[in-house]
Amino acid sequence: MAKLTKRFLDTLKPHADRDLFVWDSELRSFGLRMKPSGAASFLVQYRTPQGRTRRLAFGKVGTLTPDEARAKAKRLLAEAEAGGDPSAQRHETRQALTVEELCERYMDAARAGLVTTRFGRAKRASTVAIDEGRISRHIVPLLGARVAGSLTRHDVQRMADGIAAGKTAATIKTKPRGVARVTGGAGNATRIVGLLGGVWTWAEKRGFVAGANPCHRLELRADRAEDRVLSAEELARLGAVLRQRAIEAQMGCAALRLIALTGLRRGEAYGLRWSEVDLDGSCLRLADSKTGRSMRAIGHAAVEHLRSLPKLHDELVFPNRPGSGPADLKKQISALFDAAGLHDARGHDLRRTFASLAADEGYGDATIGELLGHARRGVTARHYIRRPDTALVAAADRVAERIAATLDRQKVGEVIELRATQREAV
Repeated sequence: MAKLTKRFLDTLKPHADRDLFVWDSELRSFGLRMKPSGAASFLVQYRTPQGRTRRLAFGKVGTLTPDEARAKAKRLLAEAEAGGDPSAQRHETRQALTVEELCERYMDAARAGLVTTRFGRAKRASTVAIDEGRISRHIVPLLGARVAGSLTRHDVQRMADGIAAGKTAATIKTKPRGVARVTGGAGNATRIVGLLGGVWTWAEKRGFVAGANPCHRLELRADRAEDRVLSAEELARLGAVLRQRAIEAQMGCAALRLIALTGLRRGEAYGLRWSEVDLDGSCLRLADSKTGRSMRAIGHAAVEHLRSLPKLHDELVFPNRPGSGPADLKKQISALFDAAGLHDARGHDLRRTFASLAADEGYGDATIGELLGHARRGVTARHYIRRPDTALVAAADRVAERIAATLDRQKVGEVIELRATQREAV
């Protein structure tokens, strides 16, 4: 037995067929183990509260100096003397879920429909896909290897700062001709922290982690509220493009006009089914929207637009070519905006424009919320009301006629008067 020093360690030679153990003369139960290969590690030996003898290797010779290893050994032996079990704790840490593994469990549950939104509904497939991208491209690269249970608020804050600074920004090839452009920014950082906070809450309820949510009380920049609204002149330019490209981009033009006249969300318009269209009742009965089942009053201009559309599929209003699902009209619609010179506007800006024009007409927040599907109505509305009330239809009618007139470069008053005459005649 000798004091473990660098000079002494340099003289050690491994056994050919077994491990060599050398114990320190200065600190009892501290030593090293050298394997036949010559690799050596510092270790401590102690008894557990149950009387079992354990050995814990805690650092490689060469990585730690003998003095650094002796200091660490003192802390480990003191922990064991106080009734702890450093070896068992290390084993538990190694077996603990990492952030990446925890996110994988969360996503498995989300894909199976077992993760609900704040509306009490299973997450939609499109939302699950967005979550997958945020986890794989931001959370996992920055925090994936960390033990989930040891995650701190400081860890998450550093992740948020890194995302905001563009640390995870990249251009990723997804398909033979597909590219995903991963961006950073404060808004993305805020949304990703919100997702990780949701993962933690889900996991805490199921016993995978414990303690305060590390995503709370962070320094995050508020997500900038979008306020892009199309002017009358911009709507007229867009309407001109819709007329020019009505044949070559028939489906995109039809969907874009429908969004403009109704204020539908893009996904609601793309996935619209004929069974959800009630032309006689001047409404759409959406079976699956962001807020669940939703009935939307639509104006006469929207009714006539839907009535004019060819029925290309038994179920879907805008089917893809194979007829296996809704068409992906994102690129086609973006091209229509670009052709109108509206490079900074897209489909959701029409929904915002619809709301803005409704406010200009004097309608209140409650009415506008109903028109857009924001309002959370009660049991009576969800299960008993089969038609929107006449006041709501009148509001939808007024806004839709104004938008239709602007798209078609007509005078609003003349169009509304003409529509009223036609309805009285009917």
